[in-house]
Amino acid sequence: MKIRFKITFTKVAILIVATYLVIILAASNRVAYSQTSTDIKEVENCLINRLLNKKCTPPPKPVILPTPTISPTPTQPLTAKDRFIAALTNQFPEISQPDSYEYILLRAYGAPFVNLQSTIKLPKKVVFANDKETKEFQDTITKGKVAGTRNCYLQKSAADALNKARSQAKFRLKSGYATSDCIRNFATTTRFWRKYTNSRTLDLVKEGKETRILGTVAPPGASQHLWGLAIDLGVNNQKQIAALNKNGWFRTVEYDVPHWSYVGYPPKKLVDLGFNKKIIRGVTYWVTPL
Repeated sequence: MKIRFKITFTKVAILIVATYLVIILAASNRVAYSQTSTDIKEVENCLINRLLNKKCTPPPKPVILPTPTISPTPTQPLTAKDRFIAALTNQFPEISQPDSYEYILLRAYGAPFVNLQSTIKLPKKVVFANDKETKEFQDTITKGKVAGTRNCYLQKSAADALNKARSQAKFRLKSGYATSDCIRNFATTTRFWRKYTNSRTLDLVKEGKETRILGTVAPPGASQHLWGLAIDLGVNNQKQIAALNKNGWFRTVEYDVPHWSYVGYPPKKLVDLGFNKKIIRGVTYWVTPL
């Protein structure tokens, strides 16, 4: 009788274990993605030990930590000033301090420095110290004649673009055929400066106390005319303006209505480069964002 009881108990135990195994296998299929085969085996052994009245220490449940939510760091869009300065880095790896004389001049006259055409020659500084520095730079540029003039020259790419604009809409030089409308020498820029200023004006400009004068005349050595990238024109209608803009010529110096600078890009590109479109007394200027 005892033997039969033991056999019966064994059969019952096996049946119970088998039932548990079926349950475990079914459950393990549902959670297979989160449990390893080793974990399942430990659970099975634990249940068998319980049936045999043995101590069972179930494996610890894995701690599932919540997936951290990482908020993407927003990318701040570049400001107009950032875009403009980025365009200048090819010419000026380091920008002068905002309160410096060079920065003041760059703000007023720096528009052409974004021109990356290989045929355009740009100075390595915004102001020449004397006639010698001016001549040394001008000797490195390739000049082109403005069509229909006696001796008006610019850098060749600038002259070609201007001649193309003139073929699309007729306009004249400010003073007719004068050389001073185009490339100038250091002495000419000095003469113009003295005509419109006094002995204190330059010091006031350097101190940042007088900047409006820069829209009338450039300090000695600072004129875009020295670079062969500026011309004074008699322009008075939208067709002429559109032709000039289409070919890379813009008014870039506030209040200097006849002054046009060769930037070399269409208007849409100027927006991308950070230029500010500014309308003063009905005249549109594309000024630097400095």
